[in-house]
Amino acid sequence: MGDQMKKDVLFIMNNLNCGGAEKALLSLLETIDYSRYNVDLFLFKHEGIFLKKLPEQVNLLSEPTAYKFFDMPIKAAVTGCLKEQRYKVGFWRLFTGYLFKTEKNSAKCEQRAWRYLSKVIEDINKSYDTAIGYLEKNPVYFCIDKVKAIRKIGWIHTDYNKLGMTASYDKPYFAKLDNIVTVSEELVKLLKGIFPECEKKISCIYNIVSPEIIRKLSLENIENDIYDEKSIKLISVGRLASEKGLDITLEAINLLIKKGLNIKWYLMGAGNMESDLKRMVSEKKIGDKVIFLGLKENPYPYIRHADIYIQSSKFEGKSISIDEAKILGKPIIITNFRTAKNHICDNVNGLIAEMDPVSVANKIELLINTSHLKNKFTKKLFSEENGTEAEITKFYNLIEK
Repeated sequence: MGDQMKKDVLFIMNNLNCGGAEKALLSLLETIDYSRYNVDLFLFKHEGIFLKKLPEQVNLLSEPTAYKFFDMPIKAAVTGCLKEQRYKVGFWRLFTGYLFKTEKNSAKCEQRAWRYLSKVIEDINKSYDTAIGYLEKNPVYFCIDKVKAIRKIGWIHTDYNKLGMTASYDKPYFAKLDNIVTVSEELVKLLKGIFPECEKKISCIYNIVSPEIIRKLSLENIENDIYDEKSIKLISVGRLASEKGLDITLEAINLLIKKGLNIKWYLMGAGNMESDLKRMVSEKKIGDKVIFLGLKENPYPYIRHADIYIQSSKFEGKSISIDEAKILGKPIIITNFRTAKNHICDNVNGLIAEMDPVSVANKIELLINTSHLKNKFTKKLFSEENGTEAEITKFYNLIEK
């Protein structure tokens, strides 16, 4: 352990790709008081758009050398293991390959694969005051099985039920955690219902967002030709994944284009649904109306220049992207997922649509045709206190117990 004055804290995460949990971790690391804590970060893979934004005080630990073989196709993995004479790794990678083939639910697959992955990933050879598995599944399992720490904390960022995970697999891991943190009060209730034996150690810490930083970054210049000033500009930010319901927005956009509305939808992010979305756009012949922006280090100028922010998610924990759009005063439309009312108060500071294209299209059209409603939402959002910097105090209280 470190000196008497500073506590040693370890964060464990998969990578720093563009996602809500990754963005939340970066915000937390940017807020921590490094005069009080020595902070190490363990990533299974050193990759992601946020990697180069890590504060210089964070000590990034080495990648686990065996993990790369579990994150590549089976043929390449086995060939690589043989070439490097890593026969034990190759053996367990074969077991995992069979699991990947037979288990279609990716969340359950990750849960079950840990028993093989854990056999070839080294323990961390250091003791900590606090270790934090900052995402469900592997980071939590690693925190329990591979780290020595006085206090161990697991962080759950989304609707546990919607991920399709097996609760019975997580129960023995959760039993060994000192605290379980999630990102909204609704998710606290949900987790207490699934894991009643852990009720007393489940609590909420909201993701940290700073209005001052977001507004400042939103003033940066972006390419002049990105936005068509004559059209109504809609924007969505996040992973291009099925749970984000982007197919719902796409169908809604198509309905409105058929009605003759001059709109463009700007889609920022990357993910495994990108090729499917592009195929759907091509089939509908609306390629000039749907613009894929890819990943952007600074999304805020794009949100600031948009007319409407839209997020048709099928489920969310606490969406940082929605909070950021609120900070920038954008009229917002979201779908009625489980935690929707934790994000928006319908018809007060935004609109909540049902989870279908017709309802989403109707809400978009309502906002386009009702300027006083857009102005009402923007005015209300600017009057709200959307910053959550004070949540860092809750975090300190947790690790100082």
